[in-house]
Amino acid sequence: MAAARKPVQRGPWRTAFVRTLKISAVAALIALIALVVAVGIAMSTLPSYSELKSSLNGQMIRVHAADGTVIVSLGPSFGQWLAYDDIPPVMVDAMVAVEDRRYRSHLGVDPVGVARSAWVRVQRGVWTQGGSTITQQLARNIFLTNTRTFGRKGREMILALAMERKFTKDQILELYLNKVYFGGGAYGIDAASRKFFDHPATKLSLAEAAVIAGLVKAPSRYSPTADAEAAIGRAGVVLKVMQDARVITATQAAAAHPEDIKLAPEPGSNSVRYFTDWALPQLDTLIEETKQPIEVWTTLDLGMQRSAEAAIRANVPNGAQGALVSLDRDGSVRAMVGGTDYVNSIYNRATQAVRQPGSAFKLFVYLAALEAGYTPEKQVTDEPVTINGWSPRNSSGRYSGEITLRTAFAYSINTIAAKIGADVGTSSVADMARRFGISTPVNTQPSMVLGTSDVRLIEMTRAFASVASKGVAVTPFGITKVTTADGEILYAHKVDTSRVLVAPWVAAQMTDLLQTAVATGTGRAAQIGRPVAGKTGTTSSNKDGWFLGFSSGITTGVWMGRDDAKPVGGLQGGRAPAGAFHDYMMSAVAKRPIEKFDTEVTLPEWQLEPDNETYYGAPDAPGPFVDENGMPIETPPGRPIDDPSADDEPVEVPEKMDDEWIAKMTRGQDRQPERDRDRDQPQPRIMPPPRPQDPRPTPP
Repeated sequence: MAAARKPVQRGPWRTAFVRTLKISAVAALIALIALVVAVGIAMSTLPSYSELKSSLNGQMIRVHAADGTVIVSLGPSFGQWLAYDDIPPVMVDAMVAVEDRRYRSHLGVDPVGVARSAWVRVQRGVWTQGGSTITQQLARNIFLTNTRTFGRKGREMILALAMERKFTKDQILELYLNKVYFGGGAYGIDAASRKFFDHPATKLSLAEAAVIAGLVKAPSRYSPTADAEAAIGRAGVVLKVMQDARVITATQAAAAHPEDIKLAPEPGSNSVRYFTDWALPQLDTLIEETKQPIEVWTTLDLGMQRSAEAAIRANVPNGAQGALVSLDRDGSVRAMVGGTDYVNSIYNRATQAVRQPGSAFKLFVYLAALEAGYTPEKQVTDEPVTINGWSPRNSSGRYSGEITLRTAFAYSINTIAAKIGADVGTSSVADMARRFGISTPVNTQPSMVLGTSDVRLIEMTRAFASVASKGVAVTPFGITKVTTADGEILYAHKVDTSRVLVAPWVAAQMTDLLQTAVATGTGRAAQIGRPVAGKTGTTSSNKDGWFLGFSSGITTGVWMGRDDAKPVGGLQGGRAPAGAFHDYMMSAVAKRPIEKFDTEVTLPEWQLEPDNETYYGAPDAPGPFVDENGMPIETPPGRPIDDPSADDEPVEVPEKMDDEWIAKMTRGQDRQPERDRDRDQPQPRIMPPPRPQDPRPTPP
């Protein structure tokens, strides 16, 4: 009988190995089942192909000028959706070669790429290669974020496997090439082609396709508009990769010449962005929140905008800033300049800056006086006056005795403004300012009549426009309508003319005073050969210069000064600001009919008492300069000692200012010089924004 075989004795290590192998096999089987289940669940929850095609990466806003010209595009830029068969083969080959060479053979995840990425991670200690396939990138772009975590990477792989099961390779490539981000707001190859080369993607050359394919790795670093040299260098790398992948020959690669590519001109940036930065935030209150692309139609007149920008740059003193707002008779903003250079400073001095208006604030003083019963021919006495311890002085240091209200306004007599404020009440003046749209705090101290409260240029311009509209409130607006990309109207502006601020006869008398100030007073530099009504303003030590006025339905306000509120030598409202007003308005109203002001009004019975004609006395010797509180100050730096004006430009005073004289002086404004009708203006440039802060230093 044969001896019994002894059982084979396994060593402990072999037993452990077999057990580990079995456990690993079971774990792998469970993991595989879990993966299949996860992929199946992901497949069931994936949107359809048509839904993915229609989904947006963000909202695009196109802003149009009044003539329909697109002045700026904000948000993602989308081109035409290209079907796979319409995409140039060189673009497909370039993208596959540089991003996922084994795209046609893997199942959505490339094990070789994952292994290589992990090995580099071990060697360098950081993730430098993602190992993501085109399908993974598409899944991440559509469904996930760019956070680098294992959890996100796992979800990305599951989604990629699910997408490969649900869609064909060509469909995935079509989605990818139409949705991937190429920088500069361009999503998809057609948007990128139009942005960088100014033609559709169907016309892409090999070199251009190489440039676009090279952008995916780092859109900002390799953007042709940001760094053309880097983009060309990256395109050379892409061409070499394509040659290695044997999708192009060495001859084709050598003939591509990326350095010879003609890039589309990048739009510059100018004052147009001041306007769009002001107008676009208003969309939050005009339309319901939406993610679909919208078209915003605005009031901006590009020709007037160019004239405004040129007028500010030509007249602003060295080291100072300038701003301009121009309103049509319905309140539409036709031009807006918030500074001398948007690239260097996006702070909008037309809408954000608050500065003292000086004598321009007398608009509200005289409106309150006219409403209280004063008339342009009313006799008032220019003499020293003290009100609650405050003793204002005229800019010339002179007192002229008995004069008319018209004379006092035309020559910006401070003592008369102070008397009016005391008579009608500074609270009434403040209420008038608020009534006409001044939203900043207005103090009621006696000196407030000389413009010591901070105001905004756009609100002061609005007030003058309301006077021009015969006392009916004018509200500035910049957006006329908002539509979807398909033309559906989401918002349409309606002009409200129901709010009457003052009686028509008050507005007419105020226009009479404003016209006189330009015809013969402090605003003579603003004359343009047709009727103009306006007012200058200069603050103490020449820190601010203003001119606001209207003609032929256009109301324009100009401010100049330094952001740090330091004095500007020689700055007066009747000089540089009035000069900018003149230059701009000569062009702005050139094609409009000449309009005479309607100053013929029927007064209430209680105002029909006759006034005596008055004469303006000879000027006295120059007196000291005074600040906004009427206190003496030293001669401002940079101003000639023989110039006595601390407020508005001194002018030669006539012997008599009656109705006959006024008619004579204004008759010459009816005709515009032919030589100034046509002017060559610089072309606008454009660029993107954010919301700035007031650049003035905070006072201690």
